[in-house]
Amino acid sequence: MTIRAVKNSAKGHGLGDLNALGFAKSPAKTRVVVAMSGGVDSSVTAALLHEQGFDVIGITLQLYDHGVAVQTKGACCAGADIYDARSVAARIGIPHYVLDYENRFHEQVMQDFADSYLRGETPIPCVRCNQTVKFTDLLRTAHDLEADCLATGHYVQRAVVDDGPILLRGVDPTKDQSYFLFATTSEQLNYLRFPLGGLDKDATRALARKFGLAVAEKPDSQDICFVPNGRYGDVVRRMRPGAVDAGDIVHIDGSVLGRHNGVIDYTIGQRRGLGIGGRMGVDEADGPLYVLEIDADANRVIVGPRDALACQEVYLSDVNWINAVPDDGAVVLARLRNTALAMPARVFWERAGSGSLVLQLNEAQFGIATGQVAALYESTNPNQLLGGGWISRAPLIAFKQSQ
Repeated sequence: MTIRAVKNSAKGHGLGDLNALGFAKSPAKTRVVVAMSGGVDSSVTAALLHEQGFDVIGITLQLYDHGVAVQTKGACCAGADIYDARSVAARIGIPHYVLDYENRFHEQVMQDFADSYLRGETPIPCVRCNQTVKFTDLLRTAHDLEADCLATGHYVQRAVVDDGPILLRGVDPTKDQSYFLFATTSEQLNYLRFPLGGLDKDATRALARKFGLAVAEKPDSQDICFVPNGRYGDVVRRMRPGAVDAGDIVHIDGSVLGRHNGVIDYTIGQRRGLGIGGRMGVDEADGPLYVLEIDADANRVIVGPRDALACQEVYLSDVNWINAVPDDGAVVLARLRNTALAMPARVFWERAGSGSLVLQLNEAQFGIATGQVAALYESTNPNQLLGGGWISRAPLIAFKQSQ
């Protein structure tokens, strides 16, 4: 597989010349829709493309009723962020539109978020948002505006190879966002552009200062946009009143250690805030207790020592491949959390149903939660994102041995 760079000619833009976004025409005749969240990354994306002479249109999505979140830092797409996006667009001199996507976001992202927690999972709504609202609905809007492409501020790289475009990790490993884009399709990737993928965050902020953007020092978003205070359980209880019940906290040995107020308050691998004390007459040499399993059907939270969190087999559903599909038994690199390293694993199709696969990890990993994502990378080119899937099952070795 040969990667070829997109040619950026400083001379005329004839048929053989490609501009910075890969189109064989002048930047002035290349229309780009930029998804502007009001943060520094998307703002610099718009300013950079405008400086390069592209016909830039900024679009900001109002995704939820921001209400009390208007003045809350660390939450994207709230009222203050819409104001910031509008101010940046005015500063650089591009048209800017705010689109009301609240109903779509509520149905496609927030409802799934609540249902996932009630199933005992740990969801990633940012991935669902990319799958649905941003890379489906917003992409369609960009087409309606007759744009040549949709650009975002994601820290990933798009390269062109013999078989078409591929996704690569961003050059800044601390900001790389490829994990969240595993569900990108080849058709979407044909239309998407990521101008910041070759920069680190310091360089992005330096550009923001150069362009005179008020958001140059704005802190990065840390919370899920519709959960600005980080209290996920409160959102689920508000969306599903009466659906959250108390239940038992049970040790892996079967003993009941205490009570919980709802399985939605717990995640796999959690150690703090379990709501239980020490156990009388038990040797605590094994260390603290961790959440091993969330049994939503029985309304139980099962806890035990860290060693019991070991898992070596992960089942994925709704699997997406950006380009080629690996052979059964092929080696890939699996990233099971955004902050985790990509680990060697084999993919097996024959043991899974349609649209699913089994990951056999070379080494056991700890704290793998259903509802999360496994992003899969090329084993010989660790920077290339192949695709991935949603973790539907991660059986613990300790439970398998006890059966």
